[in-house]
Amino acid sequence: MKTLKVIKIGGKLIDDSVAMESFMQDFKAIKEAKILIHGGGNLASSMARDLNIPVKQIDGRRITDDATLDIITMAYAGKINKNLVAQLQALGCNALGLTGADGNSIKSKIRDKNPIDFGHVGDPENVNTDFIQLLLDNGITPVFCAITHDGIGQLLNTNADTVAADVCSAFAKAYSTQLYYCFEKQGVLRDVNDSDSLVKSIDKNEYEKLKSEKVIADGMLPKMQNSIRALDNGVSSVHIGLASMISNSDDHHTTLTL
Repeated sequence: MKTLKVIKIGGKLIDDSVAMESFMQDFKAIKEAKILIHGGGNLASSMARDLNIPVKQIDGRRITDDATLDIITMAYAGKINKNLVAQLQALGCNALGLTGADGNSIKSKIRDKNPIDFGHVGDPENVNTDFIQLLLDNGITPVFCAITHDGIGQLLNTNADTVAADVCSAFAKAYSTQLYYCFEKQGVLRDVNDSDSLVKSIDKNEYEKLKSEKVIADGMLPKMQNSIRALDNGVSSVHIGLASMISNSDDHHTTLTL
């Protein structure tokens, strides 16, 4: 079975030009079928400040009202997405920048407004694998930002980790799928301040143990929940760590399997 690698990069990596240059070289060098999914970095927040649009949050989670959605669309689907595509094209990787609305790639359902109304926020419910496969078959590398749509005209802000997990899961029957979450740490750390405390491999039992010990908590918890869900949906393996892991399978990072 052929391999498909779905690689998600976070905002802090995007904001680091030196790290991104190295990542782009490594991504371009991947010979297997690949899909890139990206977050937004600090651009949306800085644009909102420049335009005097308040950033609204509840428990650290962004509220996406009409004005915020406009900002996010400009930042994620516009500047960030097209810059990534331009960089890949310069390296000879024929990339195409997309939102979930393009080709009806990723359709989402707006999140329930009770108990908290997060505004124009959606959770994926369908991935159009036929369209994405058409791109892959023609040597085109999809580059998705984390904006999807509801199918009736509304764009939706969507969690990039969730998008990556759902896209990877959707191809699990056709490929041996590998999901990579690239961020600023080496992986799951027993002590967030000690890079030598890396947990190199995690299965479901270890996941529950680490969660009960509060090793997996805060921002790492939703990433791990998406990882376990992807594995349950047929993804072969999930890898969490520094972006360098995509070029070196022996690099220090966390690997999750069932």
